Amino acid sequence: MRPIEILLSLANLLAFLIVALPLPCSVFWARYWVPMTLLITLIQLLVERPRWQMVPAYALIGLFCLVWLLRNSASADSLTAHILTNRLVMGLGVGIGVLGLAVSIALPIILPVFRFPQPSGAYGIGTVTYHWVDSSRPEVFSTDPSARRELIAQIWYPAKPDAASARTPYLHDSDAVTKALARLHHLPTFILHHLNVVTTNAAESAPVADDAPNYPVLIFLEGLTGYRQMNTFQVEELVTHGYIVVGIDQPGAAATVVFPDGHQIAGLSKAQMEPLTQQSAGPTEPAPLLNGRAFKDGIIPYFAQDVGFTLDQLAAVNAADPKAILTTKLDLQHVGMFGVSFGGIVGAEACLNDPRLMACLVMDVLMTADVVEQGLQQPSMWMTRDADTMRRERQTAGGWTEQDIAQTQATMRAVYNRLPGAGYFVQVPGMFHIDLTDITSVSPLFPSIGFSGPIGVQRAHDIINAYTLAFFDRHLKGQSAALLNGPSDAYPDVIFETRR
Repeated sequence: MRPIEILLSLANLLAFLIVALPLPCSVFWARYWVPMTLLITLIQLLVERPRWQMVPAYALIGLFCLVWLLRNSASADSLTAHILTNRLVMGLGVGIGVLGLAVSIALPIILPVFRFPQPSGAYGIGTVTYHWVDSSRPEVFSTDPSARRELIAQIWYPAKPDAASARTPYLHDSDAVTKALARLHHLPTFILHHLNVVTTNAAESAPVADDAPNYPVLIFLEGLTGYRQMNTFQVEELVTHGYIVVGIDQPGAAATVVFPDGHQIAGLSKAQMEPLTQQSAGPTEPAPLLNGRAFKDGIIPYFAQDVGFTLDQLAAVNAADPKAILTTKLDLQHVGMFGVSFGGIVGAEACLNDPRLMACLVMDVLMTADVVEQGLQQPSMWMTRDADTMRRERQTAGGWTEQDIAQTQATMRAVYNRLPGAGYFVQVPGMFHIDLTDITSVSPLFPSIGFSGPIGVQRAHDIINAYTLAFFDRHLKGQSAALLNGPSDAYPDVIFETRR
């Protein structure tokens, strides 16, 4: 709960006691406490902004104020007679009040406005967003044959630290994104609306740090039905250690993408995308169709082209940034990629086809047939779990059939085993798929109900960040990164393998 939300809950509790219990006349302040809660409510609404989880608390304030008004408008004798003759009504009212207090406190705790921890690096974080159109390619997720492929790219970059800067929202176009997430995951449409008041550690258009001429660039690719900010915990850690990170919203893969003119492209569900993805992993006949087009090689090569197009656009930004922030600041001679789930499949395919990508980090996903057959040439890392953890996740959260597990483990291992140079295979027992993202932070109940792994979200994120940073530090910055030399005393729960 946020600070004023806590204060409001305490005010509600005290107001309930004042209304429910006859207090001595000497407790003068108690006569005015109930209307004072209205002032606290107003402050909370203005400062922290409302969210639906606080509706029971707001309702209780109204109820307590109504009872207070009725009590103070009646004579003491008539009030006493009313209480003595309506004990059942009073008991029922007290019970409803206790239940209402419990709900009003529990809801904002179960679905909190979470905060991202302060990253460990020395830099501040700036962010800016771009809209790019690839006029050379059709948009296959549109029924309009004239539509061209469009991307929304958000760039996070090292900035001059400034504690006074306003922090950016976690989600841009949050109403559209949360509705799309609810639709794709069969949730009530309002359930994730509170994400629109979550903020990050980044500041919009902050001045770029000037202690280095430029910074290595990393491209982040989202998971299916996700959004470009879904690994903010990882992005912010990298940026504060001197990386520029570019997150791409890929139409069709993202839950939804909202473009500057207001039109949207809604993402496909996992069930809808599965035939197109599997066609890339193991081609069959007849090829699956999407909007009348046949995809002989599946959908992954199409998404991978977004990465090459992004690199071209970054070169243009580096030459002359239209936002006058990042000109000359992108080190495009040292570019890496990291992708989670579906983004990892796309990223590996992009690494296969584009030599500008010098380091490839794939998180917990199968590899395409092309990548398995041809192999990757760049230094590469796979971050995943053991098969038993995947089975444990299936028991509590669903998904991960034996075929999924076998295909994911076998294809990742096959590409790793064929690497001609440096490679790393990092397994984290007890970490579930969701723990590789920010989504675990939506509710602290996720671990107890089996949606999140027993390792715990903070431990999972600490491990992910440590190995991610070490990997890119070694292969993009040329630093030693001792963590990659072998098993670590700091992370004894990690199963670590390396090829040199």
